[in-house]
Formats: sequence, structure tokens, C-alpha cells
Amino acid sequence: MATTKQKNLIDTPIDRRETFVSLSKSINDTDAGMEHKLHTLYLIQQKDSKIDEIHMLLGELPDEIRDLEDEIEGLKTRVSKIREEMADAEKFVAQKKIEAENSRTAISKYQEQQANVKNNREYVSISREIEYQQLELELANKRIGEKNASIAALKSAITATQNSIAQKEADLEEKKKECESITEETAKEEETLTREIAELKASIDARTLAAYEKVRANAHNGLAVVTVKRDACGGCFNKIPPQRQLDIAQNKKIIVCEYCGRILVSPDFEEDKEAQGK
Repeated sequence: MATTKQKNLIDTPIDRRETFVSLSKSINDTDAGMEHKLHTLYLIQQKDSKIDEIHMLLGELPDEIRDLEDEIEGLKTRVSKIREEMADAEKFVAQKKIEAENSRTAISKYQEQQANVKNNREYVSISREIEYQQLELELANKRIGEKNASIAALKSAITATQNSIAQKEADLEEKKKECESITEETAKEEETLTREIAELKASIDARTLAAYEKVRANAHNGLAVVTVKRDACGGCFNKIPPQRQLDIAQNKKIIVCEYCGRILVSPDFEEDKEAQGK
């Protein structure tokens, strides 16, 4: 009885540290398979770049919105603190007004007593009390005047801060509307691109995708796959030797720029994309 031997398939674990350099040495696709993989990676890159462009339309709007929200919150907190300071100042003024009234009452009482003194000693004593209460009254009135000036300044600060809040809230509303408008206009396109990217990625092995994502994340312009342009890398613009350009044009293996680590693909891929666009 014939027996069927089953071939054990071993999945190579994904190493997130892996780059295209290590992959080029370990992946042995057929020529047709490698060309398909390179072309698919190029298409994924193009669609990822389009999504990047969509996000760039928003520019710094999201950051500006967050900054404005923080500023408004900070200004509102400032208004609350000024109100608390005003309340303390008003309490102080009320207390000094009571003290001033008490001094007036005392002065009036001492003046009545002074009119009925029987000797010079009592007169001098009462005169000193009157002088003391007059000094207290003057001091209370001075403190009241100072605090009233401070309260007026605090009121002005509240008005200025509230005006600033109103202006920033108007700016915030305008920026939110602008952000929502851009998001609404591009949401459908981004959704379509995201779906197409997912379909393309389904035909690429996980190790290659992991390397692609790693290089893309580290590239300042998000480019992990570039064509050769004018005999140079389309990512870092360093010159590519002629023999290496020939290898790239054959689409038989992953070839990486020795300067920036990006995968290099044939300029024909870009021409194919332009032809499809037409």
C-alpha cells in the first residue's frame, strides 16, 4: 500500500528588526514571483504616499486645534483665579470699611468726651485717642483706595482675558470647520486607498511587509520603495553604479540602496503607472 508523505511547512518567524538587506539574502522567489513582489511593493508605496498627501492637506491644523484648546482652557483657568483674587480683595475692602466706620464712631465719642473734660490731663489723653483713631481711619481709607484700584485692574484683566477667549474660540471654530471640510472631502478617497492597500498586502509575505513598514517608518518622507531617477536613488539621490542599475532593471531580486536602505525598483514601474493613468 502506497503511503503519501506529507511535507512539513515551517513558517519563518517575523523579525521586526529585519530590513530589506537581510531579506534580499534570505528570500528565494522565482523571477516571476520576485517581479510581482517588487511591483506590488511599489504599488503599496504609491498608495501609502497618496494617503500621506491627504494627511498633509490638513497640515498643522490638528496641532493648531489642540494648541488653541489648551490656550482657551488656560485662559479660563486664569479668569477663575482672577475672580478668586477679586473676591478676596472685596472682602478686604468690606473689612476695612467696617474698621473705618468704627474709627469714625470712636472719634465722635472721644470728641464728645473731650468737650466735658475737667482737667488738662484728661484732655491730653482723649486728644491722643482721637489722633490714634484718625490715623487708623486714614490708614483704612488708604488700604481701601489701594484695593479698589487693584479690583479695577483685576476687572480690566478679566475683560481682556474674556475678549482673548472669545477671539481664540472663534479661531478654533474656524479651524475645526476647515479641518472637518478637508476630512470630509478626502475621507472617501482615503477609505478606497486603505482598502486597496490591504488587498495588495494580502499577496505579500509577512516578513517583507514588516521590513517595508520598518523602513517606511524611519524614512522622513515615508518612502521605502523608490525608482532609480537620473542614475540616482529616488529617496536619498545618491548615485547608483551602472551594473547595479542593470540588476535593478532585471527585477530578479531585492536590491537596496547602500546609503539609505530603501528598496530600489526599475524606472519602468513608474512608466507603467503613468501609462495606466492615461
